[in-house]
Amino acid sequence: MNILFIAQRIPYPANKGEKIRTFHQIKHLAEQGHQVTVLSPYENKEEQIFALQLSQFDNVLCEAIPLGAKLLRLLTGLLKNESLSVANFYCKKLQQKIDVMIEQCNFDAVICTSSAVAKYVFCSTTLKSQKNKPALLMDFMDLDSDKWQQYADTSNLPIKWIYQREAKILEKYEQKIVESFAACFFIAEAEVNLFQAKSRHSESVHVLGNGMDTETFFPAKKTPNNEQPVFLFTGVMDYKPNVDAVIWFVKNIWLSVQSKYPKAKFIIAGMTPSSAVKELTNSSGIEVTGFVDNILPYYHQSDYFVAPFRLARGVQNKVLQAFACGLPVISTPMGAEGIDCVNKRDILLASKKEEFLSAISLLEQDDKLKNSIKENALKLIKEKYSWKGKLQVLDDILQKK
Repeated sequence: MNILFIAQRIPYPANKGEKIRTFHQIKHLAEQGHQVTVLSPYENKEEQIFALQLSQFDNVLCEAIPLGAKLLRLLTGLLKNESLSVANFYCKKLQQKIDVMIEQCNFDAVICTSSAVAKYVFCSTTLKSQKNKPALLMDFMDLDSDKWQQYADTSNLPIKWIYQREAKILEKYEQKIVESFAACFFIAEAEVNLFQAKSRHSESVHVLGNGMDTETFFPAKKTPNNEQPVFLFTGVMDYKPNVDAVIWFVKNIWLSVQSKYPKAKFIIAGMTPSSAVKELTNSSGIEVTGFVDNILPYYHQSDYFVAPFRLARGVQNKVLQAFACGLPVISTPMGAEGIDCVNKRDILLASKKEEFLSAISLLEQDDKLKNSIKENALKLIKEKYSWKGKLQVLDDILQKK
């Protein structure tokens, strides 16, 4: 098949959630012999090299077009009463490139990576005029309208108004997408159920879960010999759910952890830390790394992974990565959402301060439990989270088109 991906960001290198997911879809399809074309906007000139690097893979061609001025994009979105997410990733030059490629290449399928790029489909004059139209597939990944509503619920004016506006406009836009696309995907069953409860067109909505690359993430050869426990959190550190998670953990739990384990460390590893995250280093034992070339050594030098999420939905890749690295995970139920794990078998769940502290003490005092959780989580990854298995639903739908 000849497949076009319209990606909101160049899906290479695969170093953050959305890019990891899209990259593995592209890699999987290309390895099966499909010809994959990737068209994407970019904001920084340095990103151009990523498109060239992705094009080095067999059966993959990636081209990227620069976005215009961000302020102008957002103001245009406001004036047109559009979602700011959609306006942020739209540019006419990329629209023209997409239309030319669709006309020239006779694609069998067009896959959009997030609702933010659906506008390129809706505004395509070439698609509208074609007799043999390609199948349209949407990878929502997460239910963005619900995410923005969660942001609104935890924010103050005036930003609360902006988040509410975004949630309301996106909810209508998501319904339009489902009505227009042949198939749509979410990462987790919970998001599918939430969306189906609001939609009249739920039969085309499917779960397409995230997998794990066990060649990239694997356990350390030796257990780290830390004097006292080392905790880890990874992620893009200007992303609101990540920022909220680590700030809540430090403000509510870290002082109590340090009172019991004075030499304990909390490593926050990930690119673009916000000023609020950087300020956490004022507390004893906290390290904020910023961008790192290789995240694996941080998993290998840590004793526990914490996922104290209170915002957003969808499967957390970082939790799957911790499982694959043999790292015991202590998480809120939201951090484990969409992952087929069982409390006290593969993971320890905690919502309140006392529950987190109890889980930490339990793991520190019970080596048998700690090792059991590590082994069970690793087994879970190997048995249920291969990318090949997770992407079977995509294969099945493409074969029907």
